[in-house]
Amino acid sequence: VTCHSRQEDYYLQRVFMLGDPTIRDNNKPYLIFCDNERQLLTLFLDYFSQIDPDIIIGWSVINFDMRFLQRTADKLKVPLTLGRANTPLNWRQHRNDTEHYSLKIPGRLVLDGIDTLKSATYNFESFSLQYVSNALLKRGKLIHDVDNRGAEITRLFAEDKSSLAAYNLEDCQLVWEIFQHAQLIEFAIERARLTGLAMDRFGGSVASFDNRYLPRLHRAGYIAPNLPENPQGVGSPGGYVMDSYPGVYDHVIVLDFKSLYPSIIRTFKIDPIGLIEGLKLQPTAICNDQKETDITSYKDLIPGFNGAIFAKHKHILPNIIDELWAARDQAKKENNTALSQAIKILMNSFYGVMGTPGCRFFDSRLPSSITLRGHHILTQSKNLIENQGYKVIYGDTDSVFVWLKDIPKNMPHTEVDQIAEKLATSLNQAWRDILTRQYDTVSHLEIEFETHFCRFIMPTVRGSEVGSKKRYAGLTIDRDGKEELVFKGLETVRTDWTQLARHFQRELYRKIFYGEPYEDYIRQLVTDIKAGICDAELVYRKRIRRPLNNYQKNVPPHVQAARKAESYLQQKGLPSRYKRGGWIQYVITTKGPEPLECYTSPLDYDTYIQRQIEPIVDGILHFYQTSFKHIVDNQIRLFE
Repeated sequence: VTCHSRQEDYYLQRVFMLGDPTIRDNNKPYLIFCDNERQLLTLFLDYFSQIDPDIIIGWSVINFDMRFLQRTADKLKVPLTLGRANTPLNWRQHRNDTEHYSLKIPGRLVLDGIDTLKSATYNFESFSLQYVSNALLKRGKLIHDVDNRGAEITRLFAEDKSSLAAYNLEDCQLVWEIFQHAQLIEFAIERARLTGLAMDRFGGSVASFDNRYLPRLHRAGYIAPNLPENPQGVGSPGGYVMDSYPGVYDHVIVLDFKSLYPSIIRTFKIDPIGLIEGLKLQPTAICNDQKETDITSYKDLIPGFNGAIFAKHKHILPNIIDELWAARDQAKKENNTALSQAIKILMNSFYGVMGTPGCRFFDSRLPSSITLRGHHILTQSKNLIENQGYKVIYGDTDSVFVWLKDIPKNMPHTEVDQIAEKLATSLNQAWRDILTRQYDTVSHLEIEFETHFCRFIMPTVRGSEVGSKKRYAGLTIDRDGKEELVFKGLETVRTDWTQLARHFQRELYRKIFYGEPYEDYIRQLVTDIKAGICDAELVYRKRIRRPLNNYQKNVPPHVQAARKAESYLQQKGLPSRYKRGGWIQYVITTKGPEPLECYTSPLDYDTYIQRQIEPIVDGILHFYQTSFKHIVDNQIRLFE
């Protein structure tokens, strides 16, 4: 247990542990030994009542820590009265997962670090405390061997309880520092203030929409509808993804529309009441032609798609976004990142809310008018850019990737940035002119220069000449001249590829982007793999998303490995690890996939080379008219 206070400058630590109560460690006064579990739990409850915390934080704190405490208290028949006024916990079991619970503690909040990070749009390869703390704090747990951590904890409990206490406290400290670093408590407060939802409630986008929308609706003289019983048109078109032009390029810039969907709502007055009022002025049947609706007058109306027409002067949601937008700009000026992030998430949720049949205002014309307008904006922006002599090689939802062709390869990055800024400025002006002339409305679209790739690759779909989507890599250079390798959707950022493949791709691309020789590097890696030098990096790690028994046909390799691991654990009399899901680490052997913890067969190096190394090489080197086999195969080919 650790306790922190923002009002007073104090910091408390306690560790309650089974042991000889007469023993005292002067270097660790926080360590209190107890004769038995009942005494330990009672002392903990007394201490908890004294410090009387408002917020309890932790890592998987509800479904691991609190559930363990509850099971122990039930076993000992000791009431777990952690609520204020010595009230018990209020548990609710998930209806689709008997191992998952939600928790309410009267008078207190419980914030789980994983759920709060996810709600703040943080994304990590793994949400383990070890991984996240290393990513954010550059340090991790005191016991680093993840696979043998349980055994080491057991050893410390038997032989070195003081070190175990330090390990436990460090875990608490890591959680606290992650909350501080990411401003998670501040974020939860601002999100609650904006949405009207409790700080510990995650999700709830529909409820937060109603919280902001319904009072204004009622004040405007309208009554909110009930949930639609048989909603039609569920599933609006998604964000627009352009066909890409594969190749290796110099000087590619990314132009990004700032909060595109909220700005579309503001500009084109997309709103449930606006739709009703617009259709009153020009009755139009709903359709699914994915075309802009023809309207008779632009004075009071603005067109949507699929038969939608919106009133220009009777609406609610565009005004809400106007206010939130201004509040976010002010938060940015004040460096209030928690508030800024909370507002951004709320604004971006509005599109999704109107597209779900769980929303009382659901109408397929609302989300369609947002996404299809986005398609139109990206397509027309592409035309505007190419009319200036550049080439759009890719686009995705709210961004366009522009090849600044015909400029010198060695042009200083500051001059490239000036071209990019000038292009963004001209696009913003073009959209202001277009929307004023064509729709008689004010543009709230804002495109920004986001990234400059001095070297960039857009790969093909594996085994074809077609350009890929949502997959690319490049060498960025920022306004201060700092360079960084960026990968999107490629093997380097995919957790289901081995560490060796991921490291190899990053180094291979680095060499190519910097014009360094790469052939010997490829050959040496193949030699090292076959010599067994790289075995530690040939481990796959993948999530088992369903109970093992649910996999019946086409059982994937990671499930095969998990079943072998379960058989091994059963033979050893050890508890199950994978029957209900989780992560499995495994290797590919000459006898197929086997779990890392108990594989016995030799690794199948040829399969690793064929499936992990060769595709990465050929994914980029075909642009240079060579291949993995050409580089690695030492045999003289008959027709070469």
